Amino acid sequence: MKRGSLCFFVCFMFFVVNSVVPGGEMSDNEKALEKRLAKRLEWFQDMKFGFFVHWGIYSQWGCIESWPLIEEDKWARPDDLPCWVERGKDMERFKRDYRALNTTFNPRKFDPKAWAQAAKYAGMKYFCFTTKHHDGFCMYDTKQTDYRITHPDCPYSRTLKPDVAKVLFDTFRDEGFAISAYFSKSDWHHPAYWSPDAPAKTRNPNYDTLKDPEKWRQFPAFVYAQIEELMSGYGKVDILWLDGGQVRPPQQDIQMDRIAEMARSHQKDLIIVDRTVGGKHENYRTPEQEVPDKPQPFVWESCITMGDQWSYKPNDKYKSSRQLIHLLVDVVAKGGNLILNIGPTSDGELPPGGLERLKDIGDWMKVNSEAIYKTRALPPYKQGRVCFTRSRSGDTGYAIYLCEEGKDTLPEKLTLSGVIPKAGSKIKLLGAKQPLAWRADGSNITVDVPTAVREDPPCRHAFSFRMEVGD
Repeated sequence: MKRGSLCFFVCFMFFVVNSVVPGGEMSDNEKALEKRLAKRLEWFQDMKFGFFVHWGIYSQWGCIESWPLIEEDKWARPDDLPCWVERGKDMERFKRDYRALNTTFNPRKFDPKAWAQAAKYAGMKYFCFTTKHHDGFCMYDTKQTDYRITHPDCPYSRTLKPDVAKVLFDTFRDEGFAISAYFSKSDWHHPAYWSPDAPAKTRNPNYDTLKDPEKWRQFPAFVYAQIEELMSGYGKVDILWLDGGQVRPPQQDIQMDRIAEMARSHQKDLIIVDRTVGGKHENYRTPEQEVPDKPQPFVWESCITMGDQWSYKPNDKYKSSRQLIHLLVDVVAKGGNLILNIGPTSDGELPPGGLERLKDIGDWMKVNSEAIYKTRALPPYKQGRVCFTRSRSGDTGYAIYLCEEGKDTLPEKLTLSGVIPKAGSKIKLLGAKQPLAWRADGSNITVDVPTAVREDPPCRHAFSFRMEVGD
């Protein structure tokens, strides 16, 4: 069995094990779903690189999305947070003014095509957008609440196309992107989640949902209706990316089986990510702001910010282009996907620092993308400054050399261990014309890099060597 096929088999079996009810037999419909999802997860892994956008009313304050609303989460209200300081660090005043941000949200400079083109140039293949964050404000035209961008209370509702999620999904889809809809299962604006009858100090419901089932019953019905709107009225959606992992049985049962069945009745090829919950509705895992130390026996996607926080932050500190390229290589070499986040401004623009890095990544991808897309992990995965990937077909391997900080030069000789090309085959540096000389010595090979190539390298930050490999 080829390593690429082995990766697929392991990921498929992980899904199967987490989908079957213990002691039960799968129905024909369940078997068909398993087969379809295995194929979709393989498709998902082929894309490798995605674009994540956290955007909502919170962008006006530059705060950490909805999180400052949680009284116990003091980390989200640092002492120097301007919107917190300006309100005298008074929690009730802060909450009141935050909830009223819908009345001032008016991103006049929003240009969805500019977003899509910047992401496309960077080589991103799928797009995930926050249709609703935990604060409950909806960036789409839901009929379930007035707390939405298309309601007359929001100034942006008076523009020609106020349904931001629809405009973004249509625009990115037209540019060839797969679509992922982020949706918060929790909703701190809904009275059946945070009841107005009592203080709300945590991210959870502020009443006992098991003792008051009549009140709680309203909430799963609300979530179901909102998700159905997204699944039925916004074109083809490839991934439903559910956040708010605390919303799970027994205290917060929103009947995920019923939601998943409904969602797939509208989107039959839908991948569902009920993140951090586990089980059959978490079709792939999403380590946040981290990369696993080694390849994992399941399908995964690291979700990581380009700056310090998910939403817009004035003067945010962005990772360098080199860091981001090396991050992408590291994730892909371990068999994962990377979805990289930028927080747009309250005016609707992608910050200049983010745009610069997207361009730099795109410049690199134009030379090296074949070592990224449709690849799988190749042992030994990483050695020093070299990461390895392998084509899904299994016959082509790539060694990606990560430049040292402050340098954009190739070594005169590159020594690789554990990956031996086929005898008599060629090794080629992506972006260079001539094949490179190489020789084997036991389990090691040495690749000679000519002076002309080192003096005029095809790209910056990292270099990819292609080779023929066996089983």
